[in-house]
Amino acid sequence: MQPAHTETGSTRPSLQRMLRHVSSLGPVLGLIVLCIAGTWLNPDFATLDNMMNVLTRTAFIGIIAVGMTFVIISGGIDLSVGSMAALIAGSMIFLMNKLVLAGTLSPLAIVLTGIALALLLGAAFGAIHGLLITKGRIEPFIVTLGTLGIFRAYLTYLADGGALTLDTALNDLYAPVYYASLLGIPVPIWVFLIVAALGTIILNRTAFGRHVQAIGSNEQVARYAAIRVDLVKIVTYMFLGLCVGIATVLYVPRLGSATPTTGILWELEAIAAVVVGGTALKGGEGRVIGTVIGAILLSVISNILNLTSIISVYLNAAVQGFVIIIVAFLQRSRH
Repeated sequence: MQPAHTETGSTRPSLQRMLRHVSSLGPVLGLIVLCIAGTWLNPDFATLDNMMNVLTRTAFIGIIAVGMTFVIISGGIDLSVGSMAALIAGSMIFLMNKLVLAGTLSPLAIVLTGIALALLLGAAFGAIHGLLITKGRIEPFIVTLGTLGIFRAYLTYLADGGALTLDTALNDLYAPVYYASLLGIPVPIWVFLIVAALGTIILNRTAFGRHVQAIGSNEQVARYAAIRVDLVKIVTYMFLGLCVGIATVLYVPRLGSATPTTGILWELEAIAAVVVGGTALKGGEGRVIGTVIGAILLSVISNILNLTSIISVYLNAAVQGFVIIIVAFLQRSRH
């Protein structure tokens, strides 16, 4: 009897690993099925131009989702990324336009100053979130729900309820950041790939990445293991803020303006990309590559809906909301 019991015990971990491996392929299989369905419904879906368009539009949310992956794995959440991006975009445009009027810097120096401001603001906003959550002992949901309103209100104030539009001369100089291509691939896609690659290395190959996962698995045990939990959380939110800044730098030359509606529902799309990619909403487990696939999958869904008119394009956000709820339901037994 004892040998049979030992065999059963040794088989269970192997079976669990196999099931986990199969489940990790879910987003990839889903993406493949969607691509086949999209091609069948509309041949234009499979064209190179459409693929580049889908990936370029994915870049904004994908970059933010990479940072969101770290936050969710650590057991946190950030509901403010869309409003944060809007305020960063508005601040960039406001400063650059003021510098043009001052006439003290060259157009190139002004654009570089605006880019630096975006990255600094993103990191600073993330640091504020991290400090309020760790030192203020406030739940991430409450902190980021509050800053969601604060960021968008300040943008509305800067824009005086209207739009902040980038100076025409600067817009022409800045446009290649979004519209230019390198080796036939648009710049935003390259930036997305670089951010995703760095995120993968940090999460899987560094002590910081292991600490993020340990905190999400069991924060109390992580403290007993002498992990500097508060510092790791602060850096995690700063990394997300930096990702928001990078995404905003790419987004501004696309439209050349910022309004009170800029970035609306970006937080929904980013969180959806993370959970669809296999990251556990309870924290402790996740992969950046899964998030990348999740972001692309959601963009493919939107693209198919736009090309085929199966349902109204106004229901795209509803589809993403249903996806989050369904995936969260499926994850309910994960630890």
